[in-house]
Amino acid sequence: MTNTYPLAGTTVARMGYGAMQLAGPRVFGPPKDRAEAVAVLRTAVELGVNHIDTADFYGPHVTNEIIREALHPYAEDLMIVTKVGSVRGDDGAWLHARSPEQLRSQVHENLRNLGVEALDVVNLRVGGGPDGHSVVPGSLAEPFGALAGMRREGLIKHLGLSVVDAGQLAEAQAIAPVVTVQNWYNVAHRGDESLIASLRDQGVSYVPFWPLGGFNPLQSAVLTDVAKRLESTPQAVALAWLLRQSPNILLIPGTSSVAHLRENIAAASLELPPDALADLDGIAA
Repeated sequence: MTNTYPLAGTTVARMGYGAMQLAGPRVFGPPKDRAEAVAVLRTAVELGVNHIDTADFYGPHVTNEIIREALHPYAEDLMIVTKVGSVRGDDGAWLHARSPEQLRSQVHENLRNLGVEALDVVNLRVGGGPDGHSVVPGSLAEPFGALAGMRREGLIKHLGLSVVDAGQLAEAQAIAPVVTVQNWYNVAHRGDESLIASLRDQGVSYVPFWPLGGFNPLQSAVLTDVAKRLESTPQAVALAWLLRQSPNILLIPGTSSVAHLRENIAAASLELPPDALADLDGIAA
């Protein structure tokens, strides 16, 4: 198993970092310990992470400001992937914001708060649904076309998608190249296997968000049992399982703790024997 994969012209470590948890509770407001948040980012880069996932609506603005404080000026091989398509209400609600005017405003907010002249990769977040995180069928031509226009202007280097199905991916690819897709997928929440395989064949990365369950951490007796047998943690096992599903899967586990960050990164070298893989494969059966 290789531990690197090409993303937008850069070879990145498959174990990346998701910045969502650097903001306050429910990804709203400032962190409890800003110094620890800065330390997490700097430690991640020291440990070889060169793929960081963020969004200016985390906080809002909080995670991008912390990334800039911790890492700017950025290393040449550091790939920062951000998202647009949502904003936050005064109460912290996640609100769709996908008109061309709204997207342009969000792109400029990301540029300003990250301190860059062009964004490495911008993912258009499309879905939502009753749970807020699932695919919602429908055309994405207008918002994706707006981002493609900003790519031609030089504000964005590469484009990606978040919370989409195969049909929406194909529609977007007819407008502009797509370098990555980010959907909800983990050992307990499946369903994207055919999409992952299709992207693999195209040389496009797939990034599962909430690899450890997100707001509701993964709870599974099977996962816990496998972790005990391997003298590891359920979180490390869940990440190792994802890495072994397909070579184009890139991980972005988030944490606000340096200790947990080190545990997550160590999962890239965790070996899963056949009996453990069989048990884990059965979790979502």
